[in-house]
Amino acid sequence: MRRFSIVFAMICLCLSAIPTWAATKGGDPQVGQVAPAFRLQDQNGHWRAPGDYHGHWLVLYFYPKDFTPGCTAEVCTFRDSINKLRQAGADVVGVSLDDVKSHAEFAAKYHVPFPLLSDANQQVAIRYGVLTSAIGFHFAKRTTFLIDPSGKIVKIYRDVDPKENSAQVLSDLNALKKAAA
Repeated sequence: MRRFSIVFAMICLCLSAIPTWAATKGGDPQVGQVAPAFRLQDQNGHWRAPGDYHGHWLVLYFYPKDFTPGCTAEVCTFRDSINKLRQAGADVVGVSLDDVKSHAEFAAKYHVPFPLLSDANQQVAIRYGVLTSAIGFHFAKRTTFLIDPSGKIVKIYRDVDPKENSAQVLSDLNALKKAAA
């Protein structure tokens, strides 16, 4: 019986190390729907909501964790593309489960010129269907939502390459604006 208990415990331990990519079932916004509402603080303690960007295109990107290699690459590519995105009429906002202090340090270190929102209570990640977990840690899946000036989701990028995300968004934004003209 003791051997069975040890084997069972080892199996459970191994299984808990496997990512659970559907950890929390929440919202699952789709293209054409109004983007879910939220109110979160940015790295400077200012409250932000989707309505703040009404009349502008909004690039709302979720990322797992401040200071990790992929997230640093992603924030830096958006930073480096910010002038082109703004010229195209878009604002950029990053969201992760990190707290305001972590975002402030991350933004300061990498000279981030756009808001990084703290979703420490995970509610926005749930509403956007991006909350996941692995080995007992919760984080937001790397997902980007392109939201039009009226507040509707026009494109969803799932499992993006952090170094290519901003270029993809900019290309699609320009194509969408051209098609609408």
